[in-house]
Amino acid sequence: MKALIIDDEPDNVRLLALQLAKHCPQVEVVGQLTDSTDGLRAIQTLRPGLVFLDIEMPLMNGFQLLEKVGDITFHIVFVTAYDQYAVRAFRFSALDYLLKPIDTVDLITTVRRAENTARINPQQLEIMRQYYPGSSTGQVNYGPSSPGRIALPHASGMVFVGTKQIIYCEADSNYTRFHLENGEQYMISKTLGDVQDVLETRGFVRVHRQYMVNLEHIQKLVKGEGTYLLLTNGASIPVARQQKDRLMERFGWV
Repeated sequence: MKALIIDDEPDNVRLLALQLAKHCPQVEVVGQLTDSTDGLRAIQTLRPGLVFLDIEMPLMNGFQLLEKVGDITFHIVFVTAYDQYAVRAFRFSALDYLLKPIDTVDLITTVRRAENTARINPQQLEIMRQYYPGSSTGQVNYGPSSPGRIALPHASGMVFVGTKQIIYCEADSNYTRFHLENGEQYMISKTLGDVQDVLETRGFVRVHRQYMVNLEHIQKLVKGEGTYLLLTNGASIPVARQQKDRLMERFGWV
């Protein structure tokens, strides 16, 4: 498998090349690039089967480079320093990534997976762009000021939904069902924990092991034998005892 390494830090490039030579002999590194423009040319001329791509690079970040490539016919492994928002985005899109410093076991596992996947899924990349902070502009943008739409992958493709349209999310085993204000529902193959990682900075709060609600759609908190929320669509959502104080703090109730 021909591979390229594209990273603006020379030491990282050399170290990854050495790790591949020692632990992944099936990979032939045909290019080691520290400039994103040179990396783009190498992709176009060498036609690799695997690209190890840094995301945060000057002049042109990893996503901007891929946009210039056009049709992506190779497998991509993103290489990045640890960042909680980046990791959430990778988990949600199910793309391959390695955290610096690169762990040998993780590298071997990732290369084996790449051998069985000829190319990247464009839908995964689009989802990643949606969730990774600053993926198009290069400017990091965290928290509630993040884009107001999210991408929901489903069986027939992907739908883009405004976060304000989402009333609540409901766990269903290893799936999550999104309930929208127009009555539509979308089921995605992600756990509610994965969804929580993405939405908790966008005005949502986990109130129960099975439910996460949009704070803007809460109409009333009802106390009795069991505390529950009344939402704008008429749904009643239970509030777990251990989550009640967190909800009060998040909503600013007294």
